[in-house]
Amino acid sequence: MDVTPIIEPLNDAQREAVTADARPMLVIAGAGSGKTRVLTHRAAWLIEVEGVSPQGLLAVTFTNKAAAEMRGRIEQLLDMPVQHLWIGTFHGLAHRLLRRHWQEAKLPQNFQIIDSDDQLRMIKRLLKGLDIDDGRWGPREVQYYINGKKDEGLRAEHLDDGGDPNERQFIGGLVDFAELLLRAHELWRDNPEVLDFYRRRFRHLLVDEFQDTNAIQYAWLRLLAGKDGLPFVVGDDDQSIYRWRGARVEHIHQFQRDFPNAQVVKLEQNYRSTGTILDAANAVIRNNPSRMGKNLWTEGAEGEPIRVYSAFNERDEAEFIVGRLREWSDQGNPRADSAILYRSNAQSRALEEALINAGLPYRVYGGLRFFERQEIKDALAYLRLATHRDDDSSFERIVNRPTRGIGARTIEAMRSYARANACSMWRAAGAIASDQLGGRAATSVNAFMSLIERMARETGGMSLPDRVDHIIHLSGLIDFFKKEKGERGEARIENLEELVSAARSFERDPAEDMSEVDAFLAHAALEAGEGQADAWEDCVQLMTMHSAKGLEFPLVIMCGMEDGLFPHQRSINDPNGLEEERRLCYVGITRARQTLYLTHAEQRRLHGADNFSMPSRFIGEIPEQYIEEIRPRVQVSRPVRHVGSSRGNRPAVSAAQEVGVRLGQRVRHNKFGDGVILNCEGQGAHARVEVNFENAGTKWLVLGYANLDLM
Repeated sequence: MDVTPIIEPLNDAQREAVTADARPMLVIAGAGSGKTRVLTHRAAWLIEVEGVSPQGLLAVTFTNKAAAEMRGRIEQLLDMPVQHLWIGTFHGLAHRLLRRHWQEAKLPQNFQIIDSDDQLRMIKRLLKGLDIDDGRWGPREVQYYINGKKDEGLRAEHLDDGGDPNERQFIGGLVDFAELLLRAHELWRDNPEVLDFYRRRFRHLLVDEFQDTNAIQYAWLRLLAGKDGLPFVVGDDDQSIYRWRGARVEHIHQFQRDFPNAQVVKLEQNYRSTGTILDAANAVIRNNPSRMGKNLWTEGAEGEPIRVYSAFNERDEAEFIVGRLREWSDQGNPRADSAILYRSNAQSRALEEALINAGLPYRVYGGLRFFERQEIKDALAYLRLATHRDDDSSFERIVNRPTRGIGARTIEAMRSYARANACSMWRAAGAIASDQLGGRAATSVNAFMSLIERMARETGGMSLPDRVDHIIHLSGLIDFFKKEKGERGEARIENLEELVSAARSFERDPAEDMSEVDAFLAHAALEAGEGQADAWEDCVQLMTMHSAKGLEFPLVIMCGMEDGLFPHQRSINDPNGLEEERRLCYVGITRARQTLYLTHAEQRRLHGADNFSMPSRFIGEIPEQYIEEIRPRVQVSRPVRHVGSSRGNRPAVSAAQEVGVRLGQRVRHNKFGDGVILNCEGQGAHARVEVNFENAGTKWLVLGYANLDLM
């Protein structure tokens, strides 16, 4: 048995983890340390060396893309397909489980998955039906509350159905994302024989990004592992940045309590960044007291220093960033190898404006995903309703899209009938069209129902892509979006055409007991945009620091490095929040492979107000030997307006240079305290500066008499 391909590429720590004895394992994998390699090589080791059947492994990741990559790497290592390996996201695996055990889970055999938009639409309707004040209980707040409780593994046992029989129908036949995991957990908890079967089958549990698990995900894993399971979890407490959506970094510590015989291995050798970048990241994250502790290092070059630019305002900051990006591109580097990271989406406006003015193409990373786009959801709703007439979410989405004369009053009449008779909207529409609606409304409703029946009749024997294509054209969506002026309408039509391609490339898992259409609909709901991004020209990448996790770039510019912005103001006085902000900074720094800039502005306009802030404390946590400070540039071409100046539009930067000060410079006054120089005018003994004091507001002071201490 040749195990060379499995262990030869590994360093000592990776090899220790991959070849460990059969016991629970906690692998603390630092940024860029090869955690995916360890997971895939561990799976290959178990199959090839330990003789574990691929059917005895269960691997959990957080994206479908990561799952596909992991499967591909394992098959490459083993030089054989591993079709029976259960590998996927938490939600994908839970969905697979519920499809197999729908009866034990108390679900209809053809239960449908609804996404967040459909869930929100249903909540709005239920709130209206229950006559609940949406000013006090907003639909999004209710949605967040419901999903949050489900993510914690909680049920509203003390609540009944509110006297609404139709609501109980929704609960039984529709499953949202949060419900998938909760229902799967309850399936195991309430059916010991089912749990025992899967415990015996899946002794080896491989878990990626363990630090991002929420309460129900960890409970799901712990229940499956039981006393005899062998979980192999890989994560990094220093990269736990999703507490706001339920992730609990505490699970890394809890794992050692729940599995006291667990072996801990730390992966600290980094294969991504220069030594200087890693030393800076280590210095920052070391200030978090509750971390497990590790120290990233590299055998690579020490690299160039981290450059810190102090800008006058956000426009100056953006101009500086554009200048660095232009230099990068002029040196022959791809623009796509550069990224601008920011804490808040609101920061992108000034950056985008500067990039447009400079003629530099860019892309804001993290826009709407394919299956989340309006036109795609419309087409899928037609496909779903043509397959399952009692799907109320799809019915309500498309009953009047494109517009066909079915107004809000008619739809409300259908809802009322459905509630009163505990039936679906489809059945209600047929009932009231025959004896309650007027001539025009009845004609419109009957025409819609006839259209859906025609779709079902004409596509019954078609292949999946032909069915999707035919339904799209019958729906009228193509003509509807042709009326939308500009490129947006054209883009929507292209997306609908791409949906047919998606159906053509879709491959149903032969092990799943589902029709091809139902499998494709479930795939679309679960994917929700996990597929490859659209092709775009070589361009600069803009993204939040949260979006940057998992990515890397040769050039990274982290902007807005100011206290109150990053770390965010709401986190500064919250120890847990500040620790998470510091972890986010650590993630941002370690995205850079060779060149890193940190920029901050003395003055920044956000949300319509001017803010004056100190540089981020995170910059201060980086030792000086790793930093090269860049002072604001002198731009004699930048004119400013001067109050009462006899010199008209004389540049403030030039005036400041003449009298020995600089814009953005911090000063101290014995009466007004600390401040920042915003403007300068005049010369010689009569020169004066405009200073914004932290506690005294903005004041003009004559330099010769002001007793200012320059800092």
